[in-house]
Amino acid sequence: MSSLPPPPKTLFGYDVVERLGEGAHSAIYVVSARKTGQLYALKHVVPTEPKHVRFIEQIQTEFAVSRTFRHPGLRKCIALTLRKKYWLFGPVTEAAMVMELVDGVPLDVDLPAELPAVVDVFVKVAAALGALHHYRYLHCDTKPNNILRDRHGAVRVIDFGQACLAGTRKERIQGTPDFIAPEQALCQTLEYPTDVYNFGATLYWALTGGQRVPTMMNVSKDERQVVRDQKYPAPADLNPKVPPALSKLVMECLKVAPAYRPQSMDEIIQRLTPYGTGGAAKR
Repeated sequence: MSSLPPPPKTLFGYDVVERLGEGAHSAIYVVSARKTGQLYALKHVVPTEPKHVRFIEQIQTEFAVSRTFRHPGLRKCIALTLRKKYWLFGPVTEAAMVMELVDGVPLDVDLPAELPAVVDVFVKVAAALGALHHYRYLHCDTKPNNILRDRHGAVRVIDFGQACLAGTRKERIQGTPDFIAPEQALCQTLEYPTDVYNFGATLYWALTGGQRVPTMMNVSKDERQVVRDQKYPAPADLNPKVPPALSKLVMECLKVAPAYRPQSMDEIIQRLTPYGTGGAAKR
């Protein structure tokens, strides 16, 4: 039996239909617009401590980045409302962001069983990230639960709370330890190859039955040479069904030095496509 409290009946003028899940100090609901009946997803954030201001910053970032999206592989945000302690002034006490409702489940819940179908998913993820790069933004947090796939095979990349413009150098470490690029962990300048690394770490996970890549954040400092020298199994070492050239592509995405990774999602798509359901390459 769930220990979560029942969802509210209304939020920010929307009728709450059901709870979708929990996020970073947030709850996500399916909501209905009263005038039109249109269904949306609504992310609700209520900071309870001063340090929770980062969650407000993330939701503001996500809205600023995604409100103009037009690509079908990127989830668009519709509206953002902030409530402050003193109406127009003071700290934010509550925030709600209305987003497109995506009828899909994360990859970590439902990953295709066959390798060509997995590749098809990642070709679509690469296309979505390429579209994001067209805006000069980086996602900075590509990982299995930020990729949604529906029953028809459509793929949507979500959660742009850590996104930033290419060329940004962040003041604090942001990213998920099992998928984070070295330059993120070291607070260095972030460029398009940063997303290539996150993408490669996620594809590694998908091709190896859930194995995680050693990163600067999930190994101890005295073990970081394993990351620098890639002294860990390639996907083909863990899964004999992975063709050597596909395995090589993943390991190139995971190079520590950004200059040695593929430099664009177009290159990745070109090299991935032969291993999808419509490709001719087998091994």
